[in-house]
Amino acid sequence: MKFSFLKLAFSFLTLVMLNSCKEDPAPIPQKTPEQIATEALAGSGTQAWTIAGGGNVTRDGRDVTDLYSTFELVLNAGSTKTYSSRNSNELFDASGNWSFAGSNFDKITLTGIKPAAGKEISFTQNSNTLRLQFNIPTPGSRINGQFAVAGNYTFVLLKK
Repeated sequence: MKFSFLKLAFSFLTLVMLNSCKEDPAPIPQKTPEQIATEALAGSGTQAWTIAGGGNVTRDGRDVTDLYSTFELVLNAGSTKTYSSRNSNELFDASGNWSFAGSNFDKITLTGIKPAAGKEISFTQNSNTLRLQFNIPTPGSRINGQFAVAGNYTFVLLKK
């Protein structure tokens, strides 16, 4: 009986010692606020956002979705964050780079020469919806000699 108990105790101690020799798995590094914001916009690499299927656009509180009904914005993550847009009715450039404006990671700016380029664009992302808000000031926002695009814009885009 003593022998069985000693054998059992020895086996138990051996298992405990072997188990304590295992390496702990490396902790999963926490994502930075910039990484979280980038994933909200561009997913794990590239994300397309569109008006089609229920999105909308307002300018100065008026619905102008019909002018942008086929608008699409594709955001790419990576060391050089790029974007492309289609059917923007001359508001966005066809392509360029994007970057975060400031250190809160809740605003972006786009490169280019169209009216939305260089403006701070506030964004909020919730599930499958991306909301962009920005202002095109009156001077310098002419297209073909008219103030066609000046105003406060809100784009509600859906994940494609």
